[in-house]
Amino acid sequence: MRHRKNTVKLGRTSPQREALFASLVSNLILAKRIKTTLPKARAAKRMADKMVTLGKKETLAARRQALSQLKMEAAVAELFSSVAPAMKDRRGGYTRIVKLGKRMSDSSEICILEWVDFVPKAKKAAGTDAKAKPAKTEKPVKAEKSAKAEKPATKKTTKGKKEEAE
Repeated sequence: MRHRKNTVKLGRTSPQREALFASLVSNLILAKRIKTTLPKARAAKRMADKMVTLGKKETLAARRQALSQLKMEAAVAELFSSVAPAMKDRRGGYTRIVKLGKRMSDSSEICILEWVDFVPKAKKAAGTDAKAKPAKTEKPVKAEKSAKAEKPATKKTTKGKKEEAE
């Protein structure tokens, strides 16, 4: 019987699934937010929350356990140096899932998986930037005419051969 066996398989073998979750969580730690499908995000959310709990312990054993699951030293270093200390007062629920809608190609539900405390940087509007270059309205007409004058005129005959115009 499958009592309390709640592994999300996602149509993959165990090594493929472990590599997928390690990649998703490592990229979440490094980039602070990732865009993926809803079932993958729900499965990666569980692993990400467990990694933050490990990071809050700050022991060598916890660091080694995180490295064995994430497989990326940079992600583990980031987890223990900045992500876990930022979540020190929080008792759980370190990540959130924001649904974006369906993907056009295959209608998969797409979402963003991000840290709860993550605030994305606001993008500047094109018109408000003082250093923005003004849009060009005129095209250099003289350069186009001189380029056309240098080429010899050719025309196609009915047989498909090119002949020089007289």
